[in-house]
This record gives sequence, structure tokens and C-alpha cells, in this order.
Amino acid sequence: MDYKYYHSKDNNGKEDYGLKYIDKYGYGYQCTKYKIKFPEQHQNRQPGMEYVMDPKPIFDNPNYKAAGKLEGKVAIITGGDSGIGRAVAISYVKEGAKVVIVYFDEHKDADDTKHYIHSLGGECLLIAGDVKNKRFCDYVVKETIDHYGKLDILVNNAGVQFQQKSLLDISDEQFDYTMKTNIYSMFYLTKSALKEMQPGASIINVTSITTFMGEPELIDYVTSKGAIVGFTRSLATNLADKNIRVNAIAPGYVWTPLQPACWDAKKIPTLGYDAPMKRAGEPYELAPMFIYLASEDASYTTGQVMHINGGLYKG
Repeated sequence: MDYKYYHSKDNNGKEDYGLKYIDKYGYGYQCTKYKIKFPEQHQNRQPGMEYVMDPKPIFDNPNYKAAGKLEGKVAIITGGDSGIGRAVAISYVKEGAKVVIVYFDEHKDADDTKHYIHSLGGECLLIAGDVKNKRFCDYVVKETIDHYGKLDILVNNAGVQFQQKSLLDISDEQFDYTMKTNIYSMFYLTKSALKEMQPGASIINVTSITTFMGEPELIDYVTSKGAIVGFTRSLATNLADKNIRVNAIAPGYVWTPLQPACWDAKKIPTLGYDAPMKRAGEPYELAPMFIYLASEDASYTTGQVMHINGGLYKG
């Protein structure tokens, strides 16, 4: 018998210390039964690296049937090197788009994504830099126009999160870093992109389930993700007469580098088990919603927040 201690919190913020039995099939028991899919792991850096995760996130659905929904479109995807961003980039390429993948310094992950896109016969441009910097955001848009001649879709996906037990543990520097990465960058890049976007363009912002449920150990992250909801709804109303749509996606717990880069290693094995579907999501499971919001299928959809979370929150 293999016994391990795990520490997490329930939905009410109550401490959950428990001895959980793990059987020979990898199932753990405490109050509920859940599959131990992700072993304990932690990365001491933000953003995290996908290539060192165990197991690797599933970023592509080989059974997906593309329909040319984004044929001829050009998309900028921040955080497109890994996680949800990688899945979106690959799905957009399958649907006929050219993609610009913006990332910080995760060069191996970015190169792996580029090689995978090339293996599909697709085309992409990698741009490394800091989205907290306004000049860099302007540079991303300029490079996109210089390279592809237009910009149809902007996916604001880049983000960081840091686990802290108390508000008192969040330094001024951490709060500033989180807000600038998660919401300032969205303001800078969207403002620059709008100068090039034409009617029919789409902006997709990534918020989080934590905005709607609260997460006691991610106070600054939840604050930034709540700001994204307000930004999305106000901008959608502002741009409606220009026929530029603005929507947001609120993922639940998804197996991406953000998880081991944030949480204590002991939380990882139970990630997502409190959702009705009893598991975390995989990045490829979110990609179709990004396709929908970027395509003409969503021509009458703006100012909305789409929830994908295995039933944990009913939006």
C-alpha cells in the first residue's frame, strides 16, 4: 500500500489535510475517489516550462476535422508557446490561419510548437519578449503587419499566478508584476492591435474560473482576471458599432505549465478532482471555443464570457 499526505483547500477555503490511499491502479481515496493523473511536481519559475511536465499536456486532437473556418486569417496569440496558447495556435493553423506566437523566454517550448505547426504544413512567426512593456507590444503588432500584412484575431492569453497563503504575504512587487503581466499587457497590445484591425476582427481574452468562485491563495491573480472581465465587456460595447467582437474565455483547472509553476507540489495530484467531471481539463479541449469566437460562426457574439471547467462553475 502506498500512502501519501496531500494538502489542498476545499471550495470554502477550508484546509484539507488528509491521508489518501493510492491503490495499484493509481486511484486515490479520501472522501471521494479520483484518478492520480499528475504526480507531485513544482517549477520554481514563471512562466512554467511545458517540456519538463509529467505527463505532457495534450495540446492537439488528432480526430478534429477542420473546416477552413479561419482560412486566410492572421492571429496573434500571447503565451502561444505552451499550454492553452499552444493548443489554440495549432487549432488555428488547422483551420487555415497564420499565427504569431508571442512568448517570454520559453524558447524550447516555442520551438517545439513551431516545429509541430510546420509538420502540419502551417506557418507561424515566433516573437520573444516581455508583454509588460508597451514598446514590445507595439513591436509585436508592427512585426505581424510587416510579415503578414494584416491582423484579424488577437488572443490575449499570457498570464502568471503565484500561490500565497495570505494577502499579507503578497509583496508590492508581486502584485505589480501580476497586474502588469495579466491586464496591463492586454491593454497595451489591444490598443496597438486596434489600429490595424478591420470590421469582422475578433479579440479573445483569457480570464479564469477563479474570478467567479474566488481562490483564497491567488488574490492578486483573481483581481487581475476580474479586471479582464470588465475590460472585455466594456470594450465589446465600445467596439460593437465597428463590428469588432470582444469576448473572453474562463478556463477551470487545465493541465498547463501555469499549474506546476504556481502550486505547491502536493496539490498537483488532486488538480481538478472537485469538479463534477472529477478531473482537470487538457488544453486541446478549450481550442474549439477559441475557434468559434474567432470565426464568422460567432458573428453575433460579443461581450460574453465562455466557461469551460468540467462543471465546477455554472456560468
